[in-house]
Formats: sequence, C-alpha cells, structure tokens
Amino acid sequence: MEIYLARHTSVDVPRGTCYGFTDVPLRATFRREATATRLRLGNLTFDHVYTSPLSRAAKLATFCGYPAAERDERLKEMNMGDWEMQRFDDIIDERLQLWYDDFLNQPTTGGESFRDLYARVAAFLDDLNRKDYRRVAIFAHGGVLICAQVYAGAIPLEDGFKHLTSYGGVVKINI
Repeated sequence: MEIYLARHTSVDVPRGTCYGFTDVPLRATFRREATATRLRLGNLTFDHVYTSPLSRAAKLATFCGYPAAERDERLKEMNMGDWEMQRFDDIIDERLQLWYDDFLNQPTTGGESFRDLYARVAAFLDDLNRKDYRRVAIFAHGGVLICAQVYAGAIPLEDGFKHLTSYGGVVKINI
C-alpha cells in the first residue's frame, strides 16, 4: 500500500511554544502553503483519505479536496500534557530535563512519550494495513509522519527528528 502523508501548514504560535494536542491556529500564509501541498499531491487519486481531527490537519485536507476525510484520534500529534501551550523556556517541572534526556521513553508530565505516540500511530497503521487499499492519503503532524516512516522501516526511531518533514511537506511510504 502506498501512503502519502502530508504535514499541516505552519502554525501561528510563538516560537518555542510547546503544543501537540492543543488545537492551535494556522498562520496567515495558509493558502500559499496549502496550495504548495496540493501541488505536491498532484493528480493522485486515493482509495481513502484520513486526517487528524485537529483543525490544522483537517483544514489542509479540506483545502486539498478532501472535506470528508475520515478523522482518527490516533493521528493527533504527541500529547504534551501539562506543558501544552507553555514556552519550553518557561516550563518549571523537574521532569522536563528527564524528558530532554530521554524523550523516546520519558513521558511529558500528564502526556505521552515518543514511544507512546509511536504505539498509537503503529496501531492505526496496523489497522490500515488490513484494509484492501492501494493508495491512501493522511493529513497529520510532524511526529505522526516520523512515526509512520519508522513503522515503514524508512528511518530508525532514534533518528526520527533528523527527518522532520517541513510544514506542508509530503512524504511517501509503503507498507
């Protein structure tokens, strides 16, 4: 199965802000960025289209011609828990350094670790792999795109953030 994964366009939050599950607004450049994403997807046809339920991904799916894309909670970005919408530099939490030292395994306070996110995305892809689709599109988030690439064997988990897809970018995997 071919899977085209599109990352949402750039968000309108101050640089250095911790966000994941929070439904944040998009920048005023949305239309320009979304047009570039739509062009990256070209004239491909999809057997099914999925999106994260967060508006930054769902809005891109709609702009690209898929207003009825199936929303799936497992496609949300990593849950940053108590740190959501705080600037990283302003977070006062003894667990922050533990997370910096081992974000793969250490959950954010009240949230997830990166392995938790991976498990969620892998469960989605396991379910998807049981379907009889040849080509699928998914509109989601940077962390989700990394996890999907790890799942497909394209990149190692430990190096995931070296392969962070740019806002509005598209990556293709096969499962």
